[in-house]
Amino acid sequence: MDYRFELITEKNIQNQIATPSYVVSEAALRGNLEILRHVSDETGCKILLAQKAFSMYFYYPLIGRYIDGVTASGLYEARLGYEELCKNEITDLGGAGKKCENHVFSPAYCEAHMEQLLQFCDHIVFNSFAQWKQYRDRALGAGKECGIRINPECSTQEHSIYDPCAPGSRLGVTVSDFEEAELEGISGLHFHCLCEQNADALEQTLAAVEAKFGKYLYQMKWLNFGGGHHITRTDYDVDKLIKLVKHIQEKYQLQVYLEPGEAVALNAGFLVTQVLALVQNGEAHIAILDASAACHMPDVIEMPYRPPLYGSGERGEKPYTYRLAGPTCLAGDIIGDYSFDAPLKIGERLIFGDMAIYSMVKNNTFNGMPLPDIAALREDGRLQVVRQFGYEDFKCRL
Repeated sequence: MDYRFELITEKNIQNQIATPSYVVSEAALRGNLEILRHVSDETGCKILLAQKAFSMYFYYPLIGRYIDGVTASGLYEARLGYEELCKNEITDLGGAGKKCENHVFSPAYCEAHMEQLLQFCDHIVFNSFAQWKQYRDRALGAGKECGIRINPECSTQEHSIYDPCAPGSRLGVTVSDFEEAELEGISGLHFHCLCEQNADALEQTLAAVEAKFGKYLYQMKWLNFGGGHHITRTDYDVDKLIKLVKHIQEKYQLQVYLEPGEAVALNAGFLVTQVLALVQNGEAHIAILDASAACHMPDVIEMPYRPPLYGSGERGEKPYTYRLAGPTCLAGDIIGDYSFDAPLKIGERLIFGDMAIYSMVKNNTFNGMPLPDIAALREDGRLQVVRQFGYEDFKCRL
């Protein structure tokens, strides 16, 4: 996979910034957006940024030029999308003004949040018919387009924590619980069943959706395919995606939405860190960094996965192998085992790739760890620090 390390290693940009820092490349981001724009141009589908994966609103004006809006999983994401992108008209790539859409889905809405969501959002998707009936009059009275999330009960992945179609899932209405008599006022249906997958998984999922819910699609204005589509990955079958979108739109005469989060910022970000200490325990050589898996890249533990690291190899592939670890007191604050051509040195900079998605949105201050800076690597080569954090950011949460 192309992690675009050359964007940050050229001119030794990694040495121009404090550590730890997230750095997001404008050029890589635009490259992803161009692929997504190609899909929407070829099909007429609408594409939204799922903010749960990437919420660096510094880049929202750029993102909004290429795609059609954002989607939120809760009140604060909905407000962020509204204030930073959807509130005002922006200029499309073609030079015309447009308003971006703001969608929201939550497994359950609370009374205290609904009034604000009705101010911020254009589309509201409900997880159950009970919640739809609870808020129907207010949502329709506010002129909102409303949808129901469906569960096609079609699992295509092995990560159970990310499988909304697993038995007993709390996400989406199954066909056996679908209330056909309550569809008046519903504009569309929504499903989200994929996680970092290719178009073949979507094809399998759509077959299940059509088999179980196809008769209802003829009544709908739109169908939202959700997220988890790795559209900007180098091996992704974009042509198949285009074919699938066209099939649904033409057969049911409705608007298709896609909600990629990862695909927008895939391989567009880096985490720059440095070696604080070198320790040894038996045969294990350990490098303690100023970046933490637990605090700064939680998906390393939660997913789990081993993030790409510039200039490294697998354990034992190169002459010098180290276990890279964070500085917290958590015994399991381990990033992974990597090998290098030369011994690591205290103060040496290391660069992790694919650190735009599910990093800034999930990080935390466990152990009083400072949050990394956030920086933008502009297309002209400038490094612009967008946000720095301090003690008050830790204290104010407590």
